[in-house]
Amino acid sequence: MSDTAEPMIHEDRLPGEEAKLSPQPKWKPRYPGAGRLKDKVAIVTGGDSGIGRATAVLFAREGAKVAIVYLCEHEDAEKTVEACKAEGAEAFAIATDLGTKSNCEDVAKKVADRFGGIDVLVNNAGEQHPDKDIRDISEEQLKRTFQTNIYSMFFLSQAVRPHLKKGSAIVNCTSVTMYKGSSDLLDYSSTKGAITAFTRSLSQNLAKDGIRVNAVAPGPIWTPLNPFGGKPPEEIPDFGKDTPMGRPGQPNEVAPSFLFLACEDSSYMTGQVLHPNGGYVIGG
Repeated sequence: MSDTAEPMIHEDRLPGEEAKLSPQPKWKPRYPGAGRLKDKVAIVTGGDSGIGRATAVLFAREGAKVAIVYLCEHEDAEKTVEACKAEGAEAFAIATDLGTKSNCEDVAKKVADRFGGIDVLVNNAGEQHPDKDIRDISEEQLKRTFQTNIYSMFFLSQAVRPHLKKGSAIVNCTSVTMYKGSSDLLDYSSTKGAITAFTRSLSQNLAKDGIRVNAVAPGPIWTPLNPFGGKPPEEIPDFGKDTPMGRPGQPNEVAPSFLFLACEDSSYMTGQVLHPNGGYVIGG
């Protein structure tokens, strides 16, 4: 088998179309902008839907030029770009598989050429595939999950590094599963552990250059990821009900964490993780 694997779109309908999700996730920003990312250039991966869409549109409201990167959900991506432009921002979308280094280098070049630089990188793209038994996780699935969830963060961070300068920020998306585990998401939760370690290590590596690296660890959030194959169908009706708040979160309840870590409001924070997770008390 090759060291790389193709996207597992046909196996379980991932990444999933937000346009077909019912009820529709809440992604629109809830508060007026304050120019916290004025004149900044931001890349948001997985920006076509869910947390990525909410983050991209919030960044646009706060004055950023936004490039969203996505795999194949063109209708969702177009809607996100239109929503960013409606906020008065310049925005465009790039469809690609971030699991390969060359594609990540191509993304960085396209954004820098179009917007003149890169200030903020949000590594949000991810995939998950539930399995009850570790023996059911195929070699292809294991490779693919690591490619999308952690290799892409390395590759894209490498690719944008020449453009980052003092005041730039990288914000990675880890998960509550990194902290409390997940019996059905062994490969996914393992990548999230790697992402947290990567965040902490890269923050130390770049601190001397004034570049901050932090992460967000969402709990159960109502996005296409789970209902379109990321969770068994019989578990969807109770999705998020085991949180202390008794419900799943919405994308626009997570996006402000990404904004805070991307802007100067968090200027004395690096190597840290925020936890919009519905009330789980998490150590670390």
